[in-house]
Amino acid sequence: MSSFHRKCKIASGLNREQKHTIMHAIWVSSGTKCPEKLMPAGMDRFADARDNEHMTTAPPPPRPCPQSLSDLFFSFTWLALQGFGGVLAVVQREMVERKRWLSQDEFIEDWAVAQIMPGPNVVNLALMIGGRYFGLAGAMAALAGMMALPLVLILLLALLHAEFAANPHVAGALRGMAAVSAGLIGAAGLKLSVALTRNPMPLAWCVAISAAGFVLVALLHCPLVYVLFGLGGLGSVLAWRRIGP
Repeated sequence: MSSFHRKCKIASGLNREQKHTIMHAIWVSSGTKCPEKLMPAGMDRFADARDNEHMTTAPPPPRPCPQSLSDLFFSFTWLALQGFGGVLAVVQREMVERKRWLSQDEFIEDWAVAQIMPGPNVVNLALMIGGRYFGLAGAMAALAGMMALPLVLILLLALLHAEFAANPHVAGALRGMAAVSAGLIGAAGLKLSVALTRNPMPLAWCVAISAAGFVLVALLHCPLVYVLFGLGGLGSVLAWRRIGP
C-alpha cells in the first residue's frame, strides 16, 4: 500500500471535528488567517484577543523605603544603639532583612564604598542611604540618628569604664562581649558571601581575592588602605573586563 493510500485511509477514520482541527492547525502554522468555516466546533475566534486584552503584567510590589526624616532619624538611632561591637551584623539585619531598604547586593556594594571612604563605615552608609531618599536633609537626619543619643551613652560608659576599668569582673565582661562581637561579624560575613554567586567575576576569583584580603590583613598585618586599593582595584578591573563591551 502506497503512502498516499495509507494517509487517505487514516483521514477517512476521522470525524468532521477532528478534520477541522487539523485544517485549522495547518492554516495557523502557515501564517494565514483561518476561514471561520474551518474553525473547530466550540472554538471562539475572539478568545485569543480577549485573553490578550485581559492579560496584564501585575505591577511589582512597592519597595519599602523610609517614610520621612523622622523615620530615618529613629531608625538609625535604634540601629546605633544595637551596634556596640557588632555594627556590621546589626546594620545588615536592619537594612536588608528587617526594613528591606536595601537588597543584599545593594548592601554589599554600598558597604564596599563606605569602607573606601574616610570615616566610620556605618556613618558613611547612613549618609548614603539618607541622601539617596531625601537628599542633604536625609543625610543629616541619618547622621544625627547615628550620633546623637549614642554619643551621650558613649560618654556615660566612658566615665563608668574609667571608674571600674581595673575591676576584674568588668574586664572579663568586656572580653566576653568581644567574643560575641566576633561571632556576629562572622555570621554577617557568611550571609553576605551568598551574593558572591551573582558577582560578574567567577566564584573562584571572588574566593581568591577574599582569601588574599584575609591573609594580608589578619596574618601579615598589612595596612588596610593598601589592601583596599590593591585588591579592590584588582577586583574592579576584573569585574569591568567581564561586563564591559
